Amino acid sequence: MSTWNYRSSNDAILAISRQNDAVREYYKRDGIVRHKCFLSYYSADADEVLKFVNDFTDVFIPRAVGVSEAYPWVNSDDDDYVMDVIRDDYLADSTVTLVFVGTCTWSRKFVDWEVYSSLRRDQSNRFNGVLTIQLPSAAEATSVQLPSRVNKNVIRNGVGADIGYARYYVYPSSAGALQGWIEDTFQARTTRDDLIILGGPRRKINSACS
Repeated sequence: MSTWNYRSSNDAILAISRQNDAVREYYKRDGIVRHKCFLSYYSADADEVLKFVNDFTDVFIPRAVGVSEAYPWVNSDDDDYVMDVIRDDYLADSTVTLVFVGTCTWSRKFVDWEVYSSLRRDQSNRFNGVLTIQLPSAAEATSVQLPSRVNKNVIRNGVGADIGYARYYVYPSSAGALQGWIEDTFQARTTRDDLIILGGPRRKINSACS
């Protein structure tokens, strides 16, 4: 697979979108099944997310781009309607949602909406496994805050073992490690679905983040 060239975050977002079709054709040729993963991230981190896609292009099939202010239904007060649109038009046939955590991801309303829809059982009972990955830029920060809805589903007991629905990892050191994480997250849809905590209503506004 080739690596896309890009000059800005917007270029990176578009490159991720283009890569969807390229990767689908690639997997048709090699015959290997990969899980389809929706990518949820703050647009300011798009360059790092694109690097992740290029680093691990053999492991999963990416789905992007996410929700933005450009769509009129965004301002609807009907949470069920908004979540149904996100499920049908954005998450689509993905089964795993990858939430990429940078220093300000926690503050973004659209990340919250995408996670909300990933965890929500709709009329077809579809929902995604949720896997959260810390970006390298966040690893350099003194502290990292998870999006609230993710944090409710990433639970560890007193000895550091994961006991919630979602999982949270630092940037993977190998394709094999990531493949194992994604497979576990995919299986969680049936093995840990009773642990899903949907949380409260969707975030209405972005929070200030410095």
